[in-house]
Amino acid sequence: MNTTKTVWGDEIVVEEVRGIALRTYRHRPRTIGSLLAFADRWGDRPHLAQGGKVMTFAGLRAAVAAKAEELVGAGVGRGDRVLLLGWNSQEWIINFWACAAVGAVPVLANAWWGRSELADAVALLDLKLALADPRGAANLPGGTATGRWECGIPAGTPTVPALTGAGGEQDEDEDGPAAVVFTSGTSGRPKGVVLSHRSLLAGLHMLLHITRRLPQQVDESTGDAGLHTGPMFHIGGVQTLIRAITVGDTLVMPAGKFDPEEALRLVEKWKITRWSAVPTMVSRVLEHPDVHRRDVTSLRSVTVGGAPVHAEFLDRLRAGLPGVQPRVPTGYGLTENGGQATAASGRDTSEHPGTSGRPLPCVELKVHEGDEHGEGEILVRSPTQMTGYFGVDESPIDADGWLHTGDLGRIDEAGYLWITGRAKDLIIRGGENIAPAAVEEALAGVAGVVESAVFGVPHPDLGEEVMAAVVVEEGLTEERLTEELRSGLASFAVPSRWRLQHHPLPTNHSGKIDKKELAAQARADLAGQDGGRR
Repeated sequence: MNTTKTVWGDEIVVEEVRGIALRTYRHRPRTIGSLLAFADRWGDRPHLAQGGKVMTFAGLRAAVAAKAEELVGAGVGRGDRVLLLGWNSQEWIINFWACAAVGAVPVLANAWWGRSELADAVALLDLKLALADPRGAANLPGGTATGRWECGIPAGTPTVPALTGAGGEQDEDEDGPAAVVFTSGTSGRPKGVVLSHRSLLAGLHMLLHITRRLPQQVDESTGDAGLHTGPMFHIGGVQTLIRAITVGDTLVMPAGKFDPEEALRLVEKWKITRWSAVPTMVSRVLEHPDVHRRDVTSLRSVTVGGAPVHAEFLDRLRAGLPGVQPRVPTGYGLTENGGQATAASGRDTSEHPGTSGRPLPCVELKVHEGDEHGEGEILVRSPTQMTGYFGVDESPIDADGWLHTGDLGRIDEAGYLWITGRAKDLIIRGGENIAPAAVEEALAGVAGVVESAVFGVPHPDLGEEVMAAVVVEEGLTEERLTEELRSGLASFAVPSRWRLQHHPLPTNHSGKIDKKELAAQARADLAGQDGGRR
């Protein structure tokens, strides 16, 4: 199948997928590897920019072909799982596409993981190979089979061979695994979400449909420059990657850790029109003194997600970046759904502040066991949803195909979704999901810890930060607890606030630790401090 010539239709039909009737497009692409053919369409247009390095679409095609040949030489084939462990870079993207080109399944490890979390993932996945940048490689368990992280464009202008595997015409298994993306759950350790080709492509197809950017609707003169500041190993990163190659966008990435000054400079230099970010990053840009000195008038759209978005935040954004008015789209989604399930346009966020929008074209949405106000658990049924968790029998998808999200909300008469709370016991710190159970498990392994409760408290920049109330024996300090946890937890999951005590934590009528009371007291105490900071 030549995806560049395939009509990406807008006709929606109902098809049975694994015994479930799902809404889907009649005319659609079937495998993500086939998207590589779009690189030929865009040719010498800049595609990846980071630091002083710029790679064209043609350069990407050549580099992917060379890396794919290298993977085949290492014995990697169709269905083999290849771990990608690293920070955003051209190498990360080339390695991702090379896996797709040979039909392998890229497993997207979280670069913030500690050695313990990484060891768990490697033990679970039965990997064929791991590709890791220098920092990631140092954390891999001993005995892990590794390949080269480095990638390069072959010398000269080689003829790029036809890519087989997942990108070949003979491969039409759209329900086969395309990628494994990790998420945090309330049960503790990260889970590997298996996403099929159908999952990823259906999500892309719907977003291109509603934005009128289907391949046959764009030409060679189009193409935006987008600033990408989120991790590629998140589902949002994958969505950004496959969209960019399809519509010919230039992806501009910061050289290292997010820096608001660099972000503003990149917007000005590359005439960035689109930026997808978590509210924390946007807030840092709005507070930077350069925001009024840099020319950021090219920035037309800022998509915010990864944390709750409130009307006050949107007002600040529009005031600080007037060029984006009224284009401040948002939405609701989760990794188990393959990403986005609803979308709110800029007009929606202006006229209905606080909404997460309405379902995407193929998405069904309902509220489970709603109360008198119509509020209950949000259920989603969509062709984008995961196949399941890797190596785990349990699934939040029921027999009728409804994904139980664990989030609370309501749907109004116009079909808009309103998120009202989280049934899931998760902390969202700067866009990263943190399972309190995993932090509590790690604390239980520290000598001198009697019991603990972990919860989120408000943070003016990150949205939430991690706080731990811990009953300890004499001599155990915050500094030692922090040091102990750093070896087994991702850095963002280590508590930044502590409450250490020698008497038992409060319990509720059932005898369980009353985390709600602890969190409420902590928030009240912080509200009484200067700015909530120590």
